[in-house]
Amino acid sequence: MDILGLYVHVPFCTTKCGYCDFYSVPLRGRAVGQVVRAMIREAEIRALSVDIGPDTVMLGGGTPTVLPDSELQGLLTAIQRHFPTDCLREFTVEANPANLDASRARLLRELGADRVSIGAQSFQPRDLAVLERDHEPATIQKAVRAARGAGFRSLNLDLIFGIPGQTLAGWLDTLRRALDLGSDHLSCYGLTYEPGTSLTGRRDSGHVQPCDEQLEADMFCATIDALTAAGFEHYEISNYARPGQRCLHNLSYWHNRPYVGIGPSAASYLHGERTRNVPDVDRYVELIDHTGDATEEREQLDTLARAGETAMLGLRMTRGIDVVDFQRRTGFDPRVLFRTAIRHFQSLGLLECVVAAGNAGCPTEYVRLTREGLLKANTVMAQFVNPDPPPAGG
Repeated sequence: MDILGLYVHVPFCTTKCGYCDFYSVPLRGRAVGQVVRAMIREAEIRALSVDIGPDTVMLGGGTPTVLPDSELQGLLTAIQRHFPTDCLREFTVEANPANLDASRARLLRELGADRVSIGAQSFQPRDLAVLERDHEPATIQKAVRAARGAGFRSLNLDLIFGIPGQTLAGWLDTLRRALDLGSDHLSCYGLTYEPGTSLTGRRDSGHVQPCDEQLEADMFCATIDALTAAGFEHYEISNYARPGQRCLHNLSYWHNRPYVGIGPSAASYLHGERTRNVPDVDRYVELIDHTGDATEEREQLDTLARAGETAMLGLRMTRGIDVVDFQRRTGFDPRVLFRTAIRHFQSLGLLECVVAAGNAGCPTEYVRLTREGLLKANTVMAQFVNPDPPPAGG
């Protein structure tokens, strides 16, 4: 393995936001010590299955910053003890604006985190109320000041568009205010209605009206134009960075590199096998205590399935699938393996093949989404799950 990401999933939040389908449970006075101890034990065991230290670490959730200082310190100290940090290039921690103050930001920096991702979502009070967030716009500003004061080298804000009742003017104001705070990176996601969430229930019962599709498309295109004009690189469908500030951890996912997940519901991808831990804190603790393994799902991918996943994830990047790198990693030429899908979506103006500078500066060919294709990315990427049969003899 030439790179390894480490994801640590803290499964606690102050409250459950109405749109969120990530596994988490409200803290509500719950004793978190036994869960943290189980996560430390899992980290110790997982570290034995890899032969390289992580290149990136992401402490996510949930909301890691709801943990008491003692538990947060114990968890991160143990993670660094079991996984060598000699190769570490980035250590990101996710934070809720409502619980990232100056003291907590300093503690996270002292524990090795150098990048913070703050779940701002919007600077409009009405949007935050629809999303059932527990903070106000002013809270975001305070959290950013705390992170900057603690010396984080990079700061990301998560933002959401397509919120019921949201206007294009309101969205552009949110982007402007995020830029005014000096953000290094912005993750701008279109709202999705996930099964089982309270927001989806409110939509189905008629209590909220989804954003008009054309308005949401206008917001997406306006985001590209506004942020690129401000000097940001649009490097992935939903992600924008100032030069040199791309999220290395997420890049490892989109490049389909191996990673290890620690904690309830955390996923791992090692040696072509995808696994996921049980999404239940009590069951997770029980399994780790008794067997040392909380895996609930396993899937071993064959060569073609891995190639399909690599192509699908590669299309998320605005540069697209690097033909030379894809061949090196999978043994297949993507222009041949996905010839039917490529021809079809080229004819619709959603895909294009271009020559540009590769990683080593040498010209290479890319298969990438057009601007129109970015608006229909899920439809296009779905057709890359099942590759064409390889030609006879290879």
